[in-house]
Amino acid sequence: MPHANRTLEAWRERGNYFEVDGHRVFYVDIEGPPGAEPLVILHGFPTASCDFHRVVDLLAQHFRVVIHDHLGFGLSDKPQDYSYSLVDQAEVALCLWRALGLVGGHILAHDYGTSVANELMARHTRCLLAHTFVPQSLTLCNGSPHIELADLRLVQRALRTKYLGPVVAKLSNRAFFHRQIRQLGGSPEAISREERDLMWAAVTHGDGRATIAKVSRYTRERERMWHRWIGAMTRLNNVPVHILWGEGDPVAVPAIARALAAETPGAELTWLSGLGHYPMVEDPQRFAAEAIKWIERVTAA
Repeated sequence: MPHANRTLEAWRERGNYFEVDGHRVFYVDIEGPPGAEPLVILHGFPTASCDFHRVVDLLAQHFRVVIHDHLGFGLSDKPQDYSYSLVDQAEVALCLWRALGLVGGHILAHDYGTSVANELMARHTRCLLAHTFVPQSLTLCNGSPHIELADLRLVQRALRTKYLGPVVAKLSNRAFFHRQIRQLGGSPEAISREERDLMWAAVTHGDGRATIAKVSRYTRERERMWHRWIGAMTRLNNVPVHILWGEGDPVAVPAIARALAAETPGAELTWLSGLGHYPMVEDPQRFAAEAIKWIERVTAA
């Protein structure tokens, strides 16, 4: 764990804090080449922006890269008196981007972040983002907007329950977390011990175990908001969409990627064979190369 703590501290030193409604949000803003277009990244559950610590510099060779920790995650505040709604998380992202002077850009979203992106697309299709943030493209990676197709782990089902969730969170430890994360890779060793330790450090930072059960209930919001969010994807005619998917994901299974690609106008699907739920961690070079290649192609079209 000392190595993980040093890596997390090094990640903190690369970033800054922005206050939204009395809560501190951690973010990293990498300038990129002169005149580079913005690429904003929305990370997944239960980890944090540091999932991308080996990817951001590769992406920043082509884009201005902005990534933040959602409230309740990583180095951002983890308040007890907060809704942890995905709708609120979209508001936080928009507040941050506006403060950084971003009026548009490419969006890359993973896991939990895909539903934050879905909320943004729902607003876009209703012409509610025109004066805040105009999406130039959207890349969705290994998330479960189609929650009905997801193969949720037993621990995920337990965490999202009102009474059992806090007990499971309190009893969770590093060894248990390592076992769960190892099951999510394309192979048991796809996510290294060092990366799993870093994830655990981010999850537990700031008494994270006290809030993880509340955050876990986002899967229920995916059920309630299904028609708003999936409906928006079916009407998304003016934003290029890339489905970039670790094909070996045991939770956000390939059927979800196929459904998103089939229902979203003009969407393109790229399989990352041999990779699982965390492709940016399992093979950063390959993940970044595929993301960059697609964005540059649709931008040039």
